[in-house]
Amino acid sequence: RLEKACLYSPGSPYSGPVKQVSGYGHIGDGNLHLNIVTDRFDDRVTRIFEPYVYEWVASHRGSISAEHGVGLMKRDYLSYSKPPAMIDYMKRIKALFDPNGILNPYKVL
Repeated sequence: RLEKACLYSPGSPYSGPVKQVSGYGHIGDGNLHLNIVTDRFDDRVTRIFEPYVYEWVASHRGSISAEHGVGLMKRDYLSYSKPPAMIDYMKRIKALFDPNGILNPYKVL
C-alpha cells in the first residue's frame, strides 16, 4: 500500500518519505514491533499503514497488544482482534484496579 501511494519505493532514487520498514520482536511470545523510518512526518503514512497492519493481524488471528496500556491511538483498532465482550472485560478489570483512573493516565485500557 505504501508503494501504491508513492510513499515508498525501495531501490528508487526517489522513494517518498518512507526510507525503511522493518520488524523486530520477541521470538518467545511472537510479539512484533514495526519501525517505519521516514525523512519527514507525513500523515498519509499513518493513514495508509495502520489499517493495513491491523487488518493483516486480524486476518492471521493475531492480537493487538500494548505493553504499557492502550491509549487513544489504538483504541479504535482493538475491535480488529478482540470481540466486544473481551474489550468490555478489559475495561472492567482496569476499573476494578484503578477506579480513579490514576495508575495509567490517558490510557483507556
